[in-house]
Amino acid sequence: MEKKNTKVTYGVALIIIVALLVVLRFTHPDGVAGTIWSLLPPAVAISLALISKEVYSSLFIGVLTGSVLVANFAPWETIRVMIGGGEGIYEHGLITNIGDLWNVGILMFLVILGIMVDLMNKGGGSAAFGRWAKENVKTRTGAQLMTMLLGVLIFIDDYFNCLTVGSVMRPVTESHKISRAKLAYIIDATAAPVCMLAPVSSWAAAVAGFVDDSYVSGIQMFIKQIPYNYYCLLTLVMIIVISILNIDYGPMLKHEYNAQVKNDLFTTEHRPFEGADDYEEGAAHSTIADLILPVVVLIIMCIIGLIYTGGFFDGASFIDAFADADAATGLCLGSIVALIFTFVYYWLRKSISFEKSMQSVPAGFIQMVSPIMILCFAWTLGSLTKSGLDSSGYVELVLGNAENLKNFLPVIIFLMSAVIAFATGTSWGTISIMAPIVTQAFDYGREPLLCVIGLAACCAGGVCGDHCSPISDTTIMASAGAHCYHINHVNTQLPYAITVIAVSAVGFIIAPFLKNWVICLAIEIALMIGVLLVIKSIVSKKHAGIFDEMAKADEELYKTA
Repeated sequence: MEKKNTKVTYGVALIIIVALLVVLRFTHPDGVAGTIWSLLPPAVAISLALISKEVYSSLFIGVLTGSVLVANFAPWETIRVMIGGGEGIYEHGLITNIGDLWNVGILMFLVILGIMVDLMNKGGGSAAFGRWAKENVKTRTGAQLMTMLLGVLIFIDDYFNCLTVGSVMRPVTESHKISRAKLAYIIDATAAPVCMLAPVSSWAAAVAGFVDDSYVSGIQMFIKQIPYNYYCLLTLVMIIVISILNIDYGPMLKHEYNAQVKNDLFTTEHRPFEGADDYEEGAAHSTIADLILPVVVLIIMCIIGLIYTGGFFDGASFIDAFADADAATGLCLGSIVALIFTFVYYWLRKSISFEKSMQSVPAGFIQMVSPIMILCFAWTLGSLTKSGLDSSGYVELVLGNAENLKNFLPVIIFLMSAVIAFATGTSWGTISIMAPIVTQAFDYGREPLLCVIGLAACCAGGVCGDHCSPISDTTIMASAGAHCYHINHVNTQLPYAITVIAVSAVGFIIAPFLKNWVICLAIEIALMIGVLLVIKSIVSKKHAGIFDEMAKADEELYKTA
């Protein structure tokens, strides 16, 4: 019955979309670029994905809708726009986005990490780390906090963060019956937020490049906004609180209940990485170093790759090299060297034969087919929306009309950035749109603090929308890293993200008036903890039986251990 209702709802949604496009054809004969309708394609993709729980067809229909609008309803032109590969309106399609040098670099990095993960599995590194974790990580709280800690330590890039933390922590969280949805949330919540708070990261470099440096350097502006970046800071606070106090609510509660009581880490029948978690024991002498050493080499080589592309070895300073780094190329260079090291290391250790190690190449690629497909559609949808339909023009118009509300502009910027990032699936793209507008709205020479708070609101909103969006590349990679069905991850983390959004919005309202980051941050942290305690009280009363069963299951698990 549920599937039948879903099909009916999906069909009705498609009829509404078609009817809306017909209406727009006659009401906007010159096109919808620069209007609120420029956000229709991502709205279509997101809505259909949430209705159908099927991401590929939803993204395809979103891309098709965007192509129809960019081609101004001409049928043959719509196909040309969607395929891409040309200039003008044809530069936003699939071929163009898949062939983009940055995107190709990210896809290569994704495949290389997939190979490394499979290699560490076959070489026994994953199994050895799982054995170590069972002996040393004694509680669910410890497993969740350890996942967060590893995410904080890998701060150089969110893509790297998602896949590395996922591969390392899957066996640990599995042994403590933590659902894949919860693991995906923790990974996602410590990827982009941590990178946005770290002065030495690909994100810092990107934001610094978007900021007008007439008064201070881009890196200085980035550092100044960190204490006011409430969404990123409070997301980390939330992970700590829900891990220590064992707070679960929304769809996540069902996933955690099934994991703890029914020993079902996935809840739904969808298993996009089925078989990939059947860890092999590898050689009898495998140790934790067989996983840790390749990961450490990967981190070091990726950092070297990033600063190399930024000109560090040509005389640029470390900070300047990070600011000018080509993240896609740098991560590819570093990961290739790390992959070669991992092959040689396992051969010398006799952990795996040459023939078996070569099986990891196609196996790692196969594991990443799903996120690669989603990424290609998501990039195309973002390009059609941002460039093809000029969604930034609409945003600039809206903010221009709100210029008289100076002290309330930060919260408006935060919410608008979140909406744009949610709709387009890109935080960097959102920040590239919003940061120049912020520096124009707030003259740093006259209003330095408001300019800093505005930039923080822009960065926080970009991360926030990116964190919530089902078409965000970081969200997709968090699902891949946790081996979690993508729509499950989106559905379960949305209530958690909305909680942080609400508290963060309060911070951006009071910050321009109080003008003291210490007081504002203290109020925000206290409010965040208070809200979570209220939620815990309400949910505990409403689902008392469920929590009792989960507590008994935990008691049995650790009694056995």
